[in-house]
Amino acid sequence: MLSKLLSKLFFWRRRRAVVPVIRLSGVIAGGGGLRRGISLEGVEPQLKKAFSIRRAKAVALIINSPGGSPVQSALIGQRVRDLARKADVPVLAFCEDVAASGGYWLAASADEIYANAASIIGSIGVVSAGFGFDRAIERLGIDRRVYTAGEHKAILDPFRPESEEDVTRLKSLQGEIHQQFITHIVERRGGKLKGDHGDLFNGAFWSGATSIELGLIDGLGDCRSIVTRRFGEDVDLLTIQPKKKLFSGFGGLSGSMSSSAGAAAILDEAVALAVERAHFSRFGL
Repeated sequence: MLSKLLSKLFFWRRRRAVVPVIRLSGVIAGGGGLRRGISLEGVEPQLKKAFSIRRAKAVALIINSPGGSPVQSALIGQRVRDLARKADVPVLAFCEDVAASGGYWLAASADEIYANAASIIGSIGVVSAGFGFDRAIERLGIDRRVYTAGEHKAILDPFRPESEEDVTRLKSLQGEIHQQFITHIVERRGGKLKGDHGDLFNGAFWSGATSIELGLIDGLGDCRSIVTRRFGEDVDLLTIQPKKKLFSGFGGLSGSMSSSAGAAAILDEAVALAVERAHFSRFGL
């Protein structure tokens, strides 16, 4: 009784519940510097900070990613699970425009997944794409000269005719990675999945509304509405910002950089942006 009375008298000193929020947006890819996208190196500080907050009722991941590197997807997903177990807090994923391929891998690392009815969800598969220039250089009278130590060192060289053996080797590798993806989804959502695995894991993707029926997500809703419904109106959503990069976009280049380095940085950023747009365009975005 006394403790309740004191709590009311000193209400202004009470600490509100907190849900740290981490935004994972862009293509999933390794590397640092000016490169856009999501990598374990880039998000590690945010993850550690979010899971270290003692008043946290949960950690929320807001995901908007068309996928990318399976290695980075697995590394980030495993880091999320390790930190969640250590902190003993649930992880809630909220999918925005798209959580496909590696983006869905990240979402499945959460304990619950929510999305908008129009979100793009799924694409549980592996893709590799490129171009063949062998006939083009032949017309131009250009010789391709490649010297290797190792029979398969120049596998899938785009300037040489495609080899059936090379394609078979690539497809075998893709099959291994695909199975790793499937295993992750089954381990994380096996009891919730509804539908034939052959349909769920063939690389197709669906709207958020249909994804509920398939068991790929747990419900519809955005971060704020779900969190306040779960933990009350007094909960604070605390966005964990990423570390500021040395350079930001095209206009944030340091004046101390040489002109050649500045031009290279701008080119690198432009290429990364083009790659990102190409990934998103696969889903009509």
